This record gives sequence, structure tokens and C-alpha cells, in this order.
Amino acid sequence: MKYYERLVDLKCFSRSDVERLTKNKYTADSLIKEYKRKGYIESVRRDLFVAISMETKGPVANRYLIATNILRDNYISHHSAFEYYGYANQVFYEVYVSGGGRFVDFEYDNITYRYVAPRIEAGVNLKKDGVRVTDIERTILDSMNDFDKIGGLEELLRCLELMNYADEEKLLLYLEAYHKQVLYQKTGYILEHLKKQLRLSDNFFEVCKSKLKRSIRYLYTGIEHESNTFNKRWNLVVPRDLMKLVSKGVDVNADV
Repeated sequence: MKYYERLVDLKCFSRSDVERLTKNKYTADSLIKEYKRKGYIESVRRDLFVAISMETKGPVANRYLIATNILRDNYISHHSAFEYYGYANQVFYEVYVSGGGRFVDFEYDNITYRYVAPRIEAGVNLKKDGVRVTDIERTILDSMNDFDKIGGLEELLRCLELMNYADEEKLLLYLEAYHKQVLYQKTGYILEHLKKQLRLSDNFFEVCKSKLKRSIRYLYTGIEHESNTFNKRWNLVVPRDLMKLVSKGVDVNADV
């Protein structure tokens, strides 16, 4: 138990972290084996360990801190970032991880950790609890870009409904970094329904609209095989029943 409290303080750690504690490679190897056998620590994946609470018998690190420590400069993103901020309608048994090194998806403690290649680099914060996570505006755009693969449109709308502000300058900065016309279209179309709630100006939507070209895009893959309609303002094919997906509290009378 000599090093147990130190490892609890670290929560997540690598073999090299243990070596720094013991100041000896062989002592570190023996300690890891002994502590794993006694249930003091568990292996999350190769060269990533977590301390186990003697009270709860569960990991002292939560899923978000574990995700941050998988590989150097990893951070949580997409729906997992919404969860971290408390804006998720439901909690998934998956954690989406971007940045840093790419890794093969794996499962630990009934949670699957999935790598998502980042599209842009900006908008990542290191929080006081040691978690690296995309900021709200980056999370909105990542989720907007990938909702047909992660979470779905309805869940995205319900997450957005829980928010009361978005920084439009950051949104425009990240949209420029993405440099995708269809993302301007999706963002303008969807966020216009939450314009008042998120306190977005008319100028924000005019900037988004100025990036549009003549090409018609689809809100999501497969919508061409569903009941849909064409939104002329955003040059976008959208579902006829979008408003039915939007929870109570969203301004369904927005001028779209």
C-alpha cells in the first residue's frame, strides 16, 4: 500500500509514471503486477492503468479522464463533450475521442472508447479536473458535421435545446477552419430554429448564407429516400417532419 495513495491521486497513469514514483524500472514492474493482483489498480489498455477505489471497488477516474489519458493530447469530442458539459439528452456507453494519437477502439468497464479523426485543431480546452474537451462551439460543429454517424439528428437537437448561449464568433471561426459549404448550410438551417435561445444575431446567419453556392445538398445521408422537402433559403434537402424532432422549448416559429 506504500504507493497506493499516490496512484489514487494520479487516478490514471502509465508505466513510466510508476517508474517515477519508485525510481526503479524493475520495482515499478513488480509493483504493477502486485497491485493488479490485489485489485488496487486495473489495466485499461496497453500502458494505461487506473487506480481502484477501496470503497466503491470501481475506478477512481471517470470515463472522460480515462479518455483524455489514452494517448498524448487526446481529448473528448462530439456527443461525449455534450455529456461532459451536461447538455446531453442521454448518456451513451461510448466515449468519442479525437486528437493526439489514433488508437483501435477498445472497451473498459462496460464503456467503449472510439477514436474519431479530428477535422480541425482549434477549440480544445484543458479543464481543472484534467479533462481535455472540445469547447461548446467546436462540439456543436463537430456534432453537426457527423450526426449521421454519431448520435443522430434527434439527439443533436435535444442536446442543443438544453443550451442557452453559443459564441457566434467562435462558431464562424471554426466554420472557416472546416471550410465545408454543406456545414454552413446545416449549421444555418438547424441553428436558425434556436436563434433566440442561443442568442445568435442575424449577421451570423447572413455570413453562413454568404458561403453557399448553387449546389443543392442533403441534410444527412439517406434523406433522399425519405419524405423530404427543399429548403430554398439554405439550398438544402431536409425532412418534412423536422419540427416533430425538436423538443418543447425550441422556437418552432423561427423564420426559416
